[in-house]
Amino acid sequence: MLNIKDGRKCKTTNSIYFTDRQGLPLAISEPQKGNHADLYEIKESVDRIAFQLDGCGISLDGIFNNADAGFDGRSFRQAPDKYGIIANVCPNTRNGEPSEGYLFDEVMYKERSVIERTKAWMDSFRSILCRFDTTLSSWKGWNYLAFAVIFLKKFNKSKKFR
Repeated sequence: MLNIKDGRKCKTTNSIYFTDRQGLPLAISEPQKGNHADLYEIKESVDRIAFQLDGCGISLDGIFNNADAGFDGRSFRQAPDKYGIIANVCPNTRNGEPSEGYLFDEVMYKERSVIERTKAWMDSFRSILCRFDTTLSSWKGWNYLAFAVIFLKKFNKSKKFR
């Protein structure tokens, strides 16, 4: 299962993160300039993320994807579908479109707390929270470094001895 979360819009930069079920970050979209809604260029972002995951040998077919109500739109629901990803999107009542016919599993949606926790971990890295770097490659590098730190912390949990 993958979870999706948009990045904090500080310094007018927004990115989408994909994590696994345990909250380990797997991929990031290209940062978007400006204050845009979550669905801005979503097809391109999903394509780039799918390319990253496929390049790492992660099969996308049948993966369950949780996304919040900000992603409730036809463009987002169609984008992961072409890769075999099952989108579980919380219905947005302000959307105006009926969400009938679309999957929404509330039990699986509760698993979204892992992406919220991961985003909080990512926000603890000051270089990521507010984009101080002027180049996209540097900012993405800081994100990948944070991914590695989060993975190492999860992988190497130390047991407390009395």
